[in-house]
Amino acid sequence: MSPKQIFPSTITGTDFASGGSVLDHNFGSSEPYTLGVEEEYMLLDGETLDLVQHVEAVLEAAAGHELEPRVNPELMQSVLEIATPVCRTPAEVEAELRKLRGYVTGIAREQGMRVGSAGTHPFSLFERQRITARDRYRHLVDQLQYVARRELIFGLHIHVAVDECEKAVQIVNGLLAHLSHFLALSASSPFWRGEPTGLASSRQMVFAAFPRSGPPPRFRDYSDYAEVVGQLEKTGCIADYTHIWWDIRLHPRFGTVEIRVCDAVTRLEDAVALAAYCQCLVKLYSERYAVGAEIPSYHRILTTENKWLAARYGLEAPVMDLPTGRRNRVPVAQLVRRTLRELEPHARELGCERELEGIPEILGKGNGSDRQRRTWNANRDIVEVVREIAETTEPAAVPA
Repeated sequence: MSPKQIFPSTITGTDFASGGSVLDHNFGSSEPYTLGVEEEYMLLDGETLDLVQHVEAVLEAAAGHELEPRVNPELMQSVLEIATPVCRTPAEVEAELRKLRGYVTGIAREQGMRVGSAGTHPFSLFERQRITARDRYRHLVDQLQYVARRELIFGLHIHVAVDECEKAVQIVNGLLAHLSHFLALSASSPFWRGEPTGLASSRQMVFAAFPRSGPPPRFRDYSDYAEVVGQLEKTGCIADYTHIWWDIRLHPRFGTVEIRVCDAVTRLEDAVALAAYCQCLVKLYSERYAVGAEIPSYHRILTTENKWLAARYGLEAPVMDLPTGRRNRVPVAQLVRRTLRELEPHARELGCERELEGIPEILGKGNGSDRQRRTWNANRDIVEVVREIAETTEPAAVPA
């Protein structure tokens, strides 16, 4: 929920926190298409696999380590967030995530805990979670009350650097058509409070209660965006733009487009594949913008409907084929495969062909939701579902 030091934090002009103009930004301060990834992890009891309220113990153990700046608290004390440094390629993302997952797994094991990554914990209850003792989170709960207290969910956020603010706005408009892709590929939350929900992503339904969430509106240009966000800031509705939790948003301080719709994914390889998919899509729309080609954009009602279908059905979602305007619906996996063909030359130029191959692998083997359901159907034991999540999340532990 809080911005991390993934990309440069210096702002051109006045700082946001001191009431500066939202037009100030860092687009162009990083090399285009560089990446940053944030993952939110569950802290699990080593025996029961229920959530435990021990984030402060993990942070204390990380104090003074070179990776300390990469390990952060979240809203609830049972949630830990990691953030990679700036990465040029998805291969670098893979190396950093493997290092970070291994490091926090090592800390957790030393303290009798385990680590898991998925969109929701299959059986833990939000009523039993304690809020992290940070002013930002106290204020958030004070403002949102029940909506914030039940936010026991875990996400994957991917930043891609863009070199122009106007270009970034149009890239976000283009990415809206792919919301259903991102969600279907990452969906990993079919359980909530110990029950199968019939949804591929229960996390989306929980987070939908947040204000300023869901697909963003389509903005004409950066000034249009700045005017809307500035009005929210000036009137005190939000402290700054990081309190806007759209599925895809601009992150002016980092100079990135941030894809936030994804559930936290269990397999490290899936996170890397999604980073490659995002990077290639940003390059695709960036180059279209550069030559003046049209970037199609669709009404929020249509993109929201496709997103709902992906949350409900996952990779089998029968979504609207918005680019063609056909009257019939098609499986979202078919649209992903078509998009992959468009991305092939961009993947070659970015050097991420190998990592992008992880997307067809997800289509073939299923997403995290599919794997959890298979475990559940095999023995009807919800604890075994969490065990599978932990065992798949944890690489070889790195001594803390």
